[in-house]
Amino acid sequence: MSRRILVTSALPYANGPIHIGHLLEYVMADTWVRFMRMAGHQIHFVCADDAHGTPIMLEAQKRKIDPEEMVVQMRKEHLADFTNFNISFDNYHSTHSEENKKFSLHFYTKLQEAGLISTRSVVQLYDPQLGQFLADRYIRGICPRCKAKDQTGDNCENCSATYDATKLIEPRSVLSGAKLEFRESMHYFFALPKCAEFLQSWLSTAN
Repeated sequence: MSRRILVTSALPYANGPIHIGHLLEYVMADTWVRFMRMAGHQIHFVCADDAHGTPIMLEAQKRKIDPEEMVVQMRKEHLADFTNFNISFDNYHSTHSEENKKFSLHFYTKLQEAGLISTRSVVQLYDPQLGQFLADRYIRGICPRCKAKDQTGDNCENCSATYDATKLIEPRSVLSGAKLEFRESMHYFFALPKCAEFLQSWLSTAN
């Protein structure tokens, strides 16, 4: 019996070129899609550039171009690489598209109306020199457990401890070298536990 199948792969980040790890996944997915089409199934193979995030902004600053310009440039390079490897998506788009903006807003609004969105203040590490909060990868400091120096923002390479970046001793910015500050910012959370019963019921009946 013919099936209707939606297939996608991990979205490549728009801060750099496609690498061999990306291609391994896309080639395998493309091979499976072609097989399922030959078997008579209706397949929609989609993917997109992940066009949001701090790494894109930082890479654009490094190249001295606008982030929007870099996203466009990376899209052209990614599509050229996929074409050279004969990877054929039915639709290859961007998380920065108007369609994605429209549906993201729609889903968020529906979840908020249903009482499934909550907010709370979260303490993060802030680079006063760059004027922004930093992701774990841009933070280094002293491990709070073994006291090893120059460890990353989420785990220690010396003792294998994992921790929140705010637990690091003397945290500093990898980008500017500045001493980081503790600052609060408002975060939005999806109340997943409220959907546990529905999800368990749906999973038990889904084909």
